[in-house]
Amino acid sequence: MLDEFNETGEPREAGGKGGLSDDAFLGGKLQMLQPEKGYRAGIDAVLLAASIPAAPGDQVFEAGIGTGIAAACLACRVPDVRITGIEIASRYAMIAEENSRRNELAERIKVLKGDLTESMRHDDVDWPAPSSFAHAYANPPFFEETSVQAPADALRAQAHLLKPGALDAWIKVMTGLVRPRGTVSVIHPASSLPRLLAAMEPRLGNLTVLPMRSRREEAASRIIVRGTRGSKAPLRLLPGLVLHGGEGGGFLPEIDAVLRKGEALDFD
Repeated sequence: MLDEFNETGEPREAGGKGGLSDDAFLGGKLQMLQPEKGYRAGIDAVLLAASIPAAPGDQVFEAGIGTGIAAACLACRVPDVRITGIEIASRYAMIAEENSRRNELAERIKVLKGDLTESMRHDDVDWPAPSSFAHAYANPPFFEETSVQAPADALRAQAHLLKPGALDAWIKVMTGLVRPRGTVSVIHPASSLPRLLAAMEPRLGNLTVLPMRSRREEAASRIIVRGTRGSKAPLRLLPGLVLHGGEGGGFLPEIDAVLRKGEALDFD
């Protein structure tokens, strides 16, 4: 079977129309529309979804749902889980809703349109009540606006750039939405670890850091950091996850099981 992901971790395009590609995820269990140009979710979204410790029937929140890749992967893995996601870009929010419908997940994935960082500043009847979710997770934009040149494409810029201090705001909002003993999980570049810890340590305990690297001899390029609201447990740094090294340089069997079969990611 052809690898669903290219060398950059993005899905291989499987045709489409109207500026959208139609991409397979989880070994073809999901068929997801994405913009051919602009931000395209890939392996990060699948790994993040696989790391969420949700149980059947849980209510889960996603900050920045994009086109709904992570939410669909989580819903496909965990029976009866209900996911509410917020998305600032109207086009991506519309695609996320369509992806939910075409994969028969519309009753389990709700998409809110708006700015996460402004969600608590006005009376929004659609905004969830505090402490109403078992888990919250996010794949935030990687860069602050002042650190890199903005992409020419407006949607791509919006998906890749955070305003200074916005990462702290994302963590604050997600922490407020989970109930006591609920978890907050974020996937980000490994270089963001100091900023993530600065935002999460004052609000969450039992912080657990999972470094991920493409090959065993390489440095970690991504991290997933999970914290628990109300926990006093100390920080844990896990040994780390290696993605490639299987036959022919492909994904290792345990990673292949996550990406193709939708299995959970071991976070212990």
